[in-house]
Amino acid sequence: MLWFIVVEPSGGFSWHYLRTGGELIYDGGTSGDGGLNLYARHPELQMGPVSFLVAGLFNPFPAVVGQVLAEALMSLLGLVILVLAGRSAARHLLGTGTNHQRLRQRVLIAGLAFIPMWIEVSVRFAHLDDVLALFFTALAVYYLTRCNAAATGICMALALDSKPTALAFLPLLLALPKERWMRAGLWCVGLVAVAWLPFFLVDPHSFAAAKFTIPNSPASALRWLGGNTPETPNWARPAQAALGLALGAIAVWRGRWAAVILLGANARIVLDPSVYTYYTASVLLGTLLWDVCGQRRLVPWWSWIALFVLYGSVFVVPDESAKGLIRLGFVVVSTAYVLFAPVRDRRDRNQHRLLDRVEEEPVEGPWGPMWDPGRTRPWEARPITER
Repeated sequence: MLWFIVVEPSGGFSWHYLRTGGELIYDGGTSGDGGLNLYARHPELQMGPVSFLVAGLFNPFPAVVGQVLAEALMSLLGLVILVLAGRSAARHLLGTGTNHQRLRQRVLIAGLAFIPMWIEVSVRFAHLDDVLALFFTALAVYYLTRCNAAATGICMALALDSKPTALAFLPLLLALPKERWMRAGLWCVGLVAVAWLPFFLVDPHSFAAAKFTIPNSPASALRWLGGNTPETPNWARPAQAALGLALGAIAVWRGRWAAVILLGANARIVLDPSVYTYYTASVLLGTLLWDVCGQRRLVPWWSWIALFVLYGSVFVVPDESAKGLIRLGFVVVSTAYVLFAPVRDRRDRNQHRLLDRVEEEPVEGPWGPMWDPGRTRPWEARPITER
């Protein structure tokens, strides 16, 4: 609430894009340039159709009132994400002897770093598309830890239908058991097709939205990688998606699915020509999930490192090129750490410690042999009790 009060008077920087898209997708526009022609006639509107459908819900209100209500809703979703992250971690860490009081403290400490950046994307810039994409991704993680393949696929589809850059988070589906990949994939592909295909079938010029370019900032890490064109290089967007998918797949293969969102966000900020501060919100969601699900330390160092390095450098480093080098350095170091640094996992060590669990309680995480003869579904485990 404090961050909202401080930032709201100068907020809503990009809300006009969402409001315009919401009006066009519902009303079709006064000149017929909306509806299913939206992306063909307005390639600058890079948000997904779900974002415009949600933004349109605020159309009946006066512009200023609708903007404030939207910002309040988006801010609230940040708190919901913290709850989802905590419950996802608690579920994932079943059977490891985790102290849940310390886990709650870890979520709170990471949240103190996460919320300022969340207010940046939800209030200062009012990017509903990024907010929804990150919220649905966090919800997908929640269902992933409960081994609910259909819900995980649906949430990932909604994330993609809100913002195409959520494509980099798709490797989360690979963290499900192999026999459930098909179900999750079909739900995801089906709902993505339902949301996007009508636009391309009605007007093939909708592909123009994929070719929309933006200025290449001197502070971007892309400059250090040879992308010195004035605007978005042709290879930048495809490379961004490919890098995010590849890194996420490697993370899952190495048993570090909690790093998928951080790696996908890293791929975006290192290969994106722009350097808007709201991009950092996706990185902070990634560090939040890594700190609470992927590590056991009380202090979530990566959340605070990301906040100071990516956000703090905007204010204290005057040289634009140096800012780009700092962004590149953060991506390289954090990616190497989450993929290759040793991570303490007490699952095997605590596997037979009956003092830390209820008798006959499952101990092998969210999708091992997690049920006893009295249960029908593996995710219906009782909470672990600790001493």
